[in-house]
Order: sequence, then structure tokens, then C-alpha cells
Amino acid sequence: MSIRHLSISDVSIRFAPNAPDVLQKVRLEIAQGEYVAIIGHSGCGKSTLLNIVAGLLKCTTGGVLLDGTEVDEPGPDRAVVFQNHSLLPWLTCRENVRLAVDQVFGRKKSRAERAAWVDENLDLVRMLPHAEKKPGEISGGMKQRIGIARALAMQPKVLLLDEPFGALDALTRAHLQDQVTEIHARLGTTVLMITHDVDEAVLLSDRIVMMTNGPEATIGEILHVDLPRPRDRLAFAQDPRFLAARAGVMEFLYARHRNPAEAA
Repeated sequence: MSIRHLSISDVSIRFAPNAPDVLQKVRLEIAQGEYVAIIGHSGCGKSTLLNIVAGLLKCTTGGVLLDGTEVDEPGPDRAVVFQNHSLLPWLTCRENVRLAVDQVFGRKKSRAERAAWVDENLDLVRMLPHAEKKPGEISGGMKQRIGIARALAMQPKVLLLDEPFGALDALTRAHLQDQVTEIHARLGTTVLMITHDVDEAVLLSDRIVMMTNGPEATIGEILHVDLPRPRDRLAFAQDPRFLAARAGVMEFLYARHRNPAEAA
């Protein structure tokens, strides 16, 4: 794997001239096809870092390179799935995905090729039978599947997930986690995910990046998850490697970097 697929180099950002840095000298190299989770307490700048990688925010110092090209604006090589699905309610599921496909491939694929590509991605997330429904007619988990299909249909080099399962019930969350794991195994897309959920981070990731508390947050530790793929949540529930990784993240977050708000 290429070590310098996605390179975050000494990234710092502040939102006002006299304010402290929100993030300070964040350095991270992500290999092609790697699944990396970023975890930390609220206010540590996790989503800010993801938005910098997405090109939605400009860092104050440092920079981001994707395959050697500087990231300075949004682009189809980095697709974002937010906690809020952001679907257009007056369009069907198929039309919501088609919008992204037409924007990225309007001059590269014929109309028939684009239609087939939309359906292929709907099928990938098991939503093809619901393609003609509008967002108001489907569940929250199904809406997130459409958001994921829309992102994957752009054929991004990096899939950016900003707590995509945070608003879902536990069972739906588990089903979608398993589905994202299957998609990652099938496509080999590089994934950078923000999460508050320790179990989710351990189950899905190759590495877990643990952030210190803000302001001036940075990477405190990086944990390599030594679990074979494909991963079975039931089989791993009592696996010593899973439990050790989980304990390592918990110890970092709640013993050495406890949220100041919780300590008050």
C-alpha cells in the first residue's frame, strides 16, 4: 500500500486572529485502502479536521496532500457522508444519487451508463427496491444508505464519514456498520471516519487516531487494531484482542484525557 496516499502535514487552524488554535500540528499518513477512525471528546476538532480534508475549511498552517496534489477546495475525489443525510426531499432516492453521478460523470458517461451506475450503487447498499421512494417515505437508516450510495457513486479516492450512524438506533446502526465493512472490503476505498463510539471504532478500523482535548487539540496516540478481516461482531465480543483494543481507547479517553466538562 502507498504510505503517502493521504498526507496531513502539521495542520493547525484557528477561527479568529487572537483565539487559540482549535487544532495544532496534526500529522497523519493514511495508506490507500486503509480504514482510519478518529475519536475524541466533543470539542477536540475531529469534524474540523475532516472538513479540512474535505476542502470545506482551510487550515491556518500546514496542508493536506492526496496522491501528491494539494487539497484546497472540495472535489469529487473526497466524498463526505454526514450524520444528517442531506437528501433533497422532493427527489426520489434514485434521483438523489443521480444528481451526484451527473455532476461527476456528465461528460464521461452516456445517459444509459450513468443510469446503470446509479442503480449499481443503489444495489450496493441494498436500496434498489426502494429507488422510487422519496426520503419522507423511508427510515433514517435507509436515508443514510442513500447518502452512502451517493458518495460511493462519485468513485472517490477517500470516503469521509462524519459520525454517519450517530442518529440511528442501536440495531440499525449495527446493520449499517456491517454493511460499510462489507463495502470497504469489496471496493478497497480509503475511509476516514469520525466517531464517538469506541466499539464502532475498534470493530471497523485498521487504526484508531485518538485526539487530545481542545483547544490546541492534536493526535495523542494511534492504536493499530490487530483484528483479522472479515470481522464478526458476535465472534469478537469476547475476543481478547478486541477487548484489549477497546480498553486501550477507553483508558486514553477517560483516564488520561477526560473531558474537562465531565470533570467539572
